Amino acid sequence: MSAHQHHSHSHGHSHGHSHGHGHGNGHGNVPAADLDWDALAAHLELEADLRAGAVTEAGRWLLGLHGEGEVRRVLDVGSGPGVIAGLLAEVFPAAEVVAVDQSAALLERARTRSGGRLGIQQADLPAEFDKLGEADLIWSGNAIHHLGDQQAALASLARVLRPGGLLAVAESGLPARYLPRDFGLGRPGFQARMDAAHEDGFSAMRAELPGSTPEIEDWPAMLGRAGLTPVGTRTFLVDHPAPLAGPVRGYLHTQLARRHDQLAEQLDAEDRATLEALLDEDAPTGILRRPDAFYLSAMTVHTARRD
Repeated sequence: MSAHQHHSHSHGHSHGHSHGHGHGNGHGNVPAADLDWDALAAHLELEADLRAGAVTEAGRWLLGLHGEGEVRRVLDVGSGPGVIAGLLAEVFPAAEVVAVDQSAALLERARTRSGGRLGIQQADLPAEFDKLGEADLIWSGNAIHHLGDQQAALASLARVLRPGGLLAVAESGLPARYLPRDFGLGRPGFQARMDAAHEDGFSAMRAELPGSTPEIEDWPAMLGRAGLTPVGTRTFLVDHPAPLAGPVRGYLHTQLARRHDQLAEQLDAEDRATLEALLDEDAPTGILRRPDAFYLSAMTVHTARRD
């Protein structure tokens, strides 16, 4: 999984909601052998890079919340290719920082891109949470919502924390916005309609997960039920104004292509035509060339301490 995105229920979830319904690795039910890991890793890395400022700000907030105790070991659970784990390593330079994911390919990417600074640990989530070893800080970004029983997953992570340790869960937040309400193609409000279809798809994705358990997504309450003491929730802005740099445009093009694959049948003919126009790589109205494209989202981090 990753922080990403994929369901980037993020609302951009990410490794993501970063509703990347791209969540995690966004690979859904695709067999691992059929995935283009290089393309997936590159997309997840771009998604995490977009959030780097927000993640660093969140990491500094966590450093302050942790208080007196030394942070010796940090886990990024559902790390994907390790961008966020690398940022946490910069905030906690004395700590052993370990990227944890189900994908050996993404973990190898994490090890390589960090120059060996990160530890890596392959684990089947959530079955092998008990093999992670103790930690002073656990970060999990847009990964828990890819697990059927989210409450049980939080309880498992809580047991890994040392006394005084923090669990930080980046879930929910706000969906990304990247175009004006009326951007000259089709009926205004296109993104809101896309989000509504995406939310339905997210619910369907969760319903199909092994052991899927309905849950009111009150994350502080869920952390409390996991035996932890909630210590604060904060939201961090991800803001890339127009005109966008090429890599951000490429990320948006990939996200829109994914949405086309996932949602085209749910959209009406006009919205489908709008989406296809945005994907046109050569047209001035496409997302790769439009002067009015931006990227604005928000990442919400819920924290709790083990007493």
